[in-house]
Amino acid sequence: MNLNMANRQCCDLDIRDYKTNQPWMFAEFCNTTTAGLTGESVYAMKKGSKAIAFSDPVSGTMTLEFQVHPFKIYSLLSDGELETNAIVPVREVVAANAAGSLTLSNAPVAGSVFVYAEGDFAGTAIEGTVTGTKFTATEESAIAESEKYEAAYLVEKTNGVKKISFNNKKIPKDYRITMETLDKNEDGELIPIKITAYKATPQRNLELSFSSAGDPGAVTLTFDILEDRDGNVLDIVEIEDGE
Repeated sequence: MNLNMANRQCCDLDIRDYKTNQPWMFAEFCNTTTAGLTGESVYAMKKGSKAIAFSDPVSGTMTLEFQVHPFKIYSLLSDGELETNAIVPVREVVAANAAGSLTLSNAPVAGSVFVYAEGDFAGTAIEGTVTGTKFTATEESAIAESEKYEAAYLVEKTNGVKKISFNNKKIPKDYRITMETLDKNEDGELIPIKITAYKATPQRNLELSFSSAGDPGAVTLTFDILEDRDGNVLDIVEIEDGE
């Protein structure tokens, strides 16, 4: 029986590496998912009227919009990989155990240490040198024992950190993305629908917005739908047995 159907359910996403078909992520967190195709035509004219149509190849886009998401999702716009080291800024208040020197909490990146009197952060820096975690003032009198100072520096973290790098050396991969949803027919039955983009390549557009008021921040990723090696572009599949 060929029943009419309707949909009001966002798609889950089965994302796989295009080259190997290895699963990359199953995503159940999107709020809106879209897929669309365009196929322009050009026309041969006959006395000013369109007489014969010639269809250009189809192309399309797929968009994913979400508010709740894992950190890994951003790597779609990079090379799909997470790095485990990162350089992060540190700002701390340190009490001097001895005149003329301070002991920092971390070993800083060379050349990144700046020390200020407490309450003068980013003001007049105290000159000095660093060995390991020890900062030694050029003039011993610049740091008094038991007084507090504000130190700013950079630290390279190699544990408990994930990083995604965006640069012109890291090229996004192509992916096979299947959008999975459920249509509801006029008999009240739920019918699985799968929409597959055989070769989806990310557009490198990302806007992050953070606000203390209003709705939670939303992120939208857009993919161009390309033709794969076998000539496939986009399929829509209805699973009639409901599995």
